[in-house]
Amino acid sequence: MNLPNKLTIARFFLTAAFVAVMFSGVHFNETISLALFCLASISDYLDGEIARRRKLITNFGILMDPLADKIMVCSAFIAFVGRVDEHNRHWMAAWMVVIIVARELAITGLRLLAASKHVVLAAERFGKDKTISQIVAIIAILVLHSYKDWGVIGQTIFGLRLFGGQPWVEWFTPLSKWVAVIFTFVSGWMYLWKNRALYLEDM
Repeated sequence: MNLPNKLTIARFFLTAAFVAVMFSGVHFNETISLALFCLASISDYLDGEIARRRKLITNFGILMDPLADKIMVCSAFIAFVGRVDEHNRHWMAAWMVVIIVARELAITGLRLLAASKHVVLAAERFGKDKTISQIVAIIAILVLHSYKDWGVIGQTIFGLRLFGGQPWVEWFTPLSKWVAVIFTFVSGWMYLWKNRALYLEDM
């Protein structure tokens, strides 16, 4: 197994650790979860870069790398639905998570259908942008709910009040959620439309 594929496999384990810590209730679990998710996200970047530069692209990587991404982001968003802040607000609206998870399941189903026909569907640029927007949203959510535990450093960086209003992370986080949902929906629709011949011929 080459290095990019090892990084892909490692992302599955990091995601499992992230979920376990999120629901563990240990002290600073949000901060630990943030660190684990950042490591998983870095592995996502590295496996793609290494595979392209060293020409280590394999069918395993083409199929499993996007799957690892989907499991990573869906696990985080689903975990957020069940958590509330001090104002009794959910970290993530359920309808947003439904859109994200439905899109990822639909694309995974399309990939499986393509594989059954001996066709490998590689990830596309817009799909990568979607993943980046999701990762940014997840990191923003975790930072929003953990930066106050970081003392002066957290308050100085993320508690900074721009334009005399609330801390910038307070308005950036909701914005990042909307961007992620929009990118997710649009990229999914484009992917399904571009590859519609795969499923229309069986209908």
